[in-house]
Amino acid sequence: MGSFQGVITTGIYCLPPCPGRPRSENVVTFTSAAGAEAAGFRACHRCRPYRGERRPVSASELVCRAVDLIAAGALDDGNEAELAARLAVSERHLRRMFHEQVGATPDQLARSRRAHFARRLLDDTDLSVTDIAFAAGFGSLRQCNRVMVATFRATPLELRKRRRKADRLVADGGLALRVPLIEGTNIDRRLAQLARDAVGGIEHATTTRYRRTVEMDGNPGVIEISSAATDSARLIVHVPRIEGLIHLVAQVQRLLAGHPWDPYEAAIRDIVGAADVLDEIVTTYGTPVAGLGQFGLAYLFPTPNILATADLSATGLDTAGAQAIRAYRNRLAVAN
Repeated sequence: MGSFQGVITTGIYCLPPCPGRPRSENVVTFTSAAGAEAAGFRACHRCRPYRGERRPVSASELVCRAVDLIAAGALDDGNEAELAARLAVSERHLRRMFHEQVGATPDQLARSRRAHFARRLLDDTDLSVTDIAFAAGFGSLRQCNRVMVATFRATPLELRKRRRKADRLVADGGLALRVPLIEGTNIDRRLAQLARDAVGGIEHATTTRYRRTVEMDGNPGVIEISSAATDSARLIVHVPRIEGLIHLVAQVQRLLAGHPWDPYEAAIRDIVGAADVLDEIVTTYGTPVAGLGQFGLAYLFPTPNILATADLSATGLDTAGAQAIRAYRNRLAVAN
């Protein structure tokens, strides 16, 4: 049974349960929203399936890895052949797997994700359509308009006029967004866990709110996450530029689903272990970021190159730990 239902007589696809009740003989199922859109259906205005975040049902490990790479921007500047090469399969095999399990090509899935993200920004924010286009990963405003019309049968300006009064989010500073949660995410439990494991200087957390420093294209920023509902989180973003914001939001979704914010940072945390030593490493070797005192933050996490050459003995880390950090940095250099 697919997660999405397309109604042949209306050309609309829904996310069950939806208030609309079509006859069963008029319903076709899809494993993904992208698959429904590739088949010519548009999103229902009632249940608004674009506001959720669902993986294709019964997707294989290969397809899940590809979906994660697409969410991270693999098809922003690359193509399907390059994506297939990263997964060590042929482009033909990758497209066949996507056709069987997603109902759309990798490119179609990437376009669907951008369109859905842009639609949520049109609902939730007062950003201009031009800013939304680049935040969602589109290469131009013209491309954004073309994809939105193809996906939703309306221009971005027409879609904004349809938004509901309760959708618009306002923050006292920063850009407020509603982030759909990946299925299986328990946001309250995850926020409590992040609070327990927070590292001073780069994170500041309670059981109801999590803040951390981030970096986008070399620019420092801050994110604030709190619980909005059982199926979404409230995110406030403080960044100097919003180009590629869709990928930062995908990173937030993965963080809330239980994944580390950054694999390198997670590896260093595991190697060091002791919270007081981690705090000292961040304070000594992290990149200072001014003006974040009101957030309880002050640094970006130290870069691999800095920690690989630093004298970590003064932080309280033993020789074995310092050697493990250098060895991990060397493995990263070889992999890249």
